[in-house]
Amino acid sequence: MTTIVRDPSFYEPTEEDDCWRFGYFCQAHDRPYWHESCGEGPHLIALHCDEHGPENMWPQPKMLMFPEGFDPLLSDAQLAWVQAEWDAAD
Repeated sequence: MTTIVRDPSFYEPTEEDDCWRFGYFCQAHDRPYWHESCGEGPHLIALHCDEHGPENMWPQPKMLMFPEGFDPLLSDAQLAWVQAEWDAAD
């Protein structure tokens, strides 16, 4: 499974957004993603907002362990957010 973390064509969420309906969408199978039930083979997952469409998802704190493993790389804002979450968990 491949999870899309960032894509330049995706909406970039801000603190002011009041979006509340999100889900994961498998771009490889062109349908909602729910525990690999969308089809066989690899999955290309994106966060999907009902209002904005595909959004750049904020990474999970564990992503800090391998930040160079993401393509495209994490943005400075994402990396700072992950580091702050990681530090808060300690």
